[in-house]
Amino acid sequence: MRVTGGIWASRRLRGPSKKQKIRPTPDAMRERAFAVLGPTVDGAVVLDLFAGSGAVGIEALSRGAARVVFVDAHRSATRLIRGNLESLQAPDDATRILQRPAIRAVGELARSGEIFDLVWADPPFESWPDGLEALTAAARKGLVSADATLCLECPAEAAVEGRLPERLEVARDLKGGASRVVILRIAGA
Repeated sequence: MRVTGGIWASRRLRGPSKKQKIRPTPDAMRERAFAVLGPTVDGAVVLDLFAGSGAVGIEALSRGAARVVFVDAHRSATRLIRGNLESLQAPDDATRILQRPAIRAVGELARSGEIFDLVWADPPFESWPDGLEALTAAARKGLVSADATLCLECPAEAAVEGRLPERLEVARDLKGGASRVVILRIAGA
């Protein structure tokens, strides 16, 4: 696993052990998604939900994001994220790691007045609707800017469109292998 672009391009990241139930976003899918996101990442405040290894948030930092909040419910994942950030010597003021369930973190961050420009949710595939629920809550609770981008990584066959709330619409749908990244926008933005 490696960073695919930006200041840390080609730098290796530590992946999960076989015991950990973490499925990192494949390098090729991450590279493709960030190519589509393009300049919207530069200077963005990013929320990486179900962060796992931290690869998505680290990719965003590498490509110019101003700050990333990493959220994962599992201690082993938050340790992995912290280790990857330390190995890259990421600036402490550009990162924050929260060890809690995504939906709880969304509520806490919304109450604190945080606003994000990019929110990425990559839950375990068997519970992909939890990622859509977290993204929907982020939009509903005002946690995202009006022109924010929300990304859901899910199984290729997931019926995302049939579950979208009125507030969200599909901007792009990137499929690759067993997964897809559905890029969402606030309707009318």
